[in-house]
Amino acid sequence: MLCIIHLPREQVGLQMSDPYFDAIHEQWPHIRGLYMTYGKKKPIILYDINERKIYAYPYKEFKEELSEKSQKSLEHDYKSASVLGSMVVFVRDNIERKLVSYIMSIQ
Repeated sequence: MLCIIHLPREQVGLQMSDPYFDAIHEQWPHIRGLYMTYGKKKPIILYDINERKIYAYPYKEFKEELSEKSQKSLEHDYKSASVLGSMVVFVRDNIERKLVSYIMSIQ
C-alpha cells in the first residue's frame, strides 16, 4: 500500500521554531485523512516538504528502508503510538537532508 497526496505549493510554510511540526500542523487535515483511510493497517505517514506530497507506507516496508539505529527508534515509536492510539508521522526535507519523526494523536 502506498498512497500519495500532492499538495499545492502555497499550502507549505516553514517559518516557526519547529518548522517540521508546523508543516505537519498546516497539513493536518490531509495527513489525518490519509491515515484514517488506511487506519486499520496503522501506516507510517511521510510528508515530503520539498515535493509537497504525503505518503502512507506499511510499517514493515518503511522500516526496511531505515538504518539499524533508525529502525530501533521507529520500532519504539510505533509501539508507543499503537498503545496511545496515535500515529507516526515523518517529515522529510531533502534540501536540509533531514528525516524527523513525530508521534501524533489521531484526534
